[in-house]
Amino acid sequence: MAIRYNTFEVGVDLRAIRHNYRILCEKGSNVYGVIKADAYGHGMIEVARALESEGADTFAVGTVGEAVQLRRSGCEKRIISLLGPLNEADCLALAEDSIIPFVGCFDQLNMLVSVAEKHQLEIEISLKFETGMSRLGFSIDELAELIKTLKAGPQIRPVMASSHLATSDDPAYEGYVDKQAEKFMFILNTLESAGFKVEASLANSAGILKHDNVHFTAQRGGIALYGANPLSGTSWEDLGSRLKPAMQVRTKIAAVRELKKGQSISYGCTYTAQKDMKVAIVCAGYADGYSRGLSSKGAVCINGRRALIVGRVCMQLTAVDVSSIPDVKFGDTAYLLGGEGEGAISPDDLASWWGTITYEVFCLLGLNPKSYVE
Repeated sequence: MAIRYNTFEVGVDLRAIRHNYRILCEKGSNVYGVIKADAYGHGMIEVARALESEGADTFAVGTVGEAVQLRRSGCEKRIISLLGPLNEADCLALAEDSIIPFVGCFDQLNMLVSVAEKHQLEIEISLKFETGMSRLGFSIDELAELIKTLKAGPQIRPVMASSHLATSDDPAYEGYVDKQAEKFMFILNTLESAGFKVEASLANSAGILKHDNVHFTAQRGGIALYGANPLSGTSWEDLGSRLKPAMQVRTKIAAVRELKKGQSISYGCTYTAQKDMKVAIVCAGYADGYSRGLSSKGAVCINGRRALIVGRVCMQLTAVDVSSIPDVKFGDTAYLLGGEGEGAISPDDLASWWGTITYEVFCLLGLNPKSYVE
């Protein structure tokens, strides 16, 4: 790992994450910091501390294990586990570390009730509802049974309710967002009539930036925290234009060499030089989370200019065309994400070449060693 640290490094600007959180707070209120999956690859504990300095008092992680890790790091704020408990050990951890789980099915709820009764525990939960994502959550048809179960097991206390928007980043489906909000409002009213008044959360990043009608009493700030515009490529794009990407990914150049006309490079001879070229071999490949799908598609930033990938991305090496970039030499820095000047690589650029979304780019590249700017 030490050798890899010297060649391939993820830099995270915590100032940008704090800036992005302030933007979300301008639009919303009571914005949770969503830091699941190691804060989308940016570093869960470091990001939580940065957001806490901006006044964030609720953090949403993925698994109960992540929640325990965050709590044990010294975080005293409210922590939510979006996946919730999957076994008895998870249930006990919730109680021990004061973690609020999302609970969205009767198997999960009944397990919690059973463990709470067995160990004489009281556990706060967030009820998860299905309003149009068709993934997790109680349905409207299950409301009556849910209320009955909750009243029969008072040791399980709902303090939140949530659902997840499926199309908040797509202008073509704005009406679908409205329908989800209507269903969620019906659920909240039904719960309140039954004596369960809860903090309500429906809006994600795109919901915060665009859909005021889905804000309710809390919102969940996710991808926008990390500077990726969830509305990019749509007519709503300007609403996220002030967001600042927080991640840069850089590596070193292992060699600079000549490639003669007619000469092929890398596995499979998939790229053949049409003229004499100069290529740089950069220390990055699919072992670092830099996708093989970028072969002859993507680019890196060297000396403020873009260098196109030529041939197949290898396990730890990638060849790029530096014919038009002067003074490129062994040991220079190549940016896979970020960089300086006109050649800087944006998260959307990289995701587009990769054929994926910024979420996956961050999560995979973020598995590498990280350094932080405060």
